[in-house]
Amino acid sequence: MTETSDTRSAADEAHEAPRSRLQRLMRYIPLVAPVLLWTVPCWVLLYTGQHWPLPATLTGTALFVLGLTGMPLAMARGHGRRQQDRAAIIGDTLLGGIWVLFTWSVLLGVLLRLALTVAGVGDGQDRARIVTWAVLGVAAVLLVWGYTEARRVPRVRRLDVRLPRLGAGLDGTRVVLITDTHYGPLDRARWSERVCETVNTLEADLVCHTGDIADGTADRRRAQAAPLGTVRATRARVYVTGNHEYYSEAQGWVDLMDELGWEPLRNRHLLLERGGDTLVVAGVDDVTAESSGLPGHRANLTEALTGADPDLPVLLLAHQPKFIDRAAAHGIDLQLSGHTHGGQIWPFHHLVRIDQPALAGLTHHGPRTLLYTSRGTGFWGPPFRVFAPSEITLLVLRSAQESASS
Repeated sequence: MTETSDTRSAADEAHEAPRSRLQRLMRYIPLVAPVLLWTVPCWVLLYTGQHWPLPATLTGTALFVLGLTGMPLAMARGHGRRQQDRAAIIGDTLLGGIWVLFTWSVLLGVLLRLALTVAGVGDGQDRARIVTWAVLGVAAVLLVWGYTEARRVPRVRRLDVRLPRLGAGLDGTRVVLITDTHYGPLDRARWSERVCETVNTLEADLVCHTGDIADGTADRRRAQAAPLGTVRATRARVYVTGNHEYYSEAQGWVDLMDELGWEPLRNRHLLLERGGDTLVVAGVDDVTAESSGLPGHRANLTEALTGADPDLPVLLLAHQPKFIDRAAAHGIDLQLSGHTHGGQIWPFHHLVRIDQPALAGLTHHGPRTLLYTSRGTGFWGPPFRVFAPSEITLLVLRSAQESASS
């Protein structure tokens, strides 16, 4: 017994050692990342053979140093205890801007310089300066375009979703999904109104919001969220919490959505009936709910399905796509999620894929479970969307029985 325990203990220690080293490393990322984001573009644009006049070099360096010091300070004041919206706007905008500049400094700094060298264009200084102006030009275009994409009313994405267990009476059921509206420091009350007007043109039977309504408390963002009360659906409007609700007094958002006429599906379900057939519409709290410490908040799919006929098809609302493993294990037919924003600012989607099983669109999981992941209706933080457009989603549910009979 002693030898077995010692062996197991040694194995556990060996397994935990890399994990603890990784955890220690992760703690330094918030310190290292801003330095890399600002110093790499500074070096590529100013110090790789351009030989700019001294005043230009000093001015450019001073701007990068100002950004390196100012961005973390602005974000701390904007998203920390003080919650200063103006500081948040400055910090978030700087973060988005430097992320784009960093990305294209690395890509063009290597690829374009290599191409110019192979093509024999100019001398070293000429090539360095061409790279600088190309990076600045591409970054400027992408940021202007990305800002426009983030602030526009999302395009409607329409798709048919075939559910083999769906009864023929429910064929053609129209489900509209909005998610990740992220009402925040930038006042988007008018944008919110226009989004809701667009939703109302879709003649939905069921409208779903899968969380991350806002950044800030319900009292603070009430004016931006209020237009959600105008959304129309013939059967129901349902909502589940996202992780950002748990940064901002989640129960306040649950109460406000209830006040606006939405049905908070907190580990519970309702039945949508039509033509003699029934669809179970269930929802769970976000997977971060339990760690929030709020009494009664947790993701519990078993509780959500308690009392539901297991032979009925189930539409599940869960904020994060990673919940799909539990959904597939329960035989859920379709899960609707958000959270990923489709990456929001390319190439951030590579990091999202590390944490989530899907980035956007319709994917299959297990023998019968489908997952639809929305790229989100709004944006978080930096007011930019680059190669990740926002969306309002119209899913038309189709029955295999109807298909077979037609």
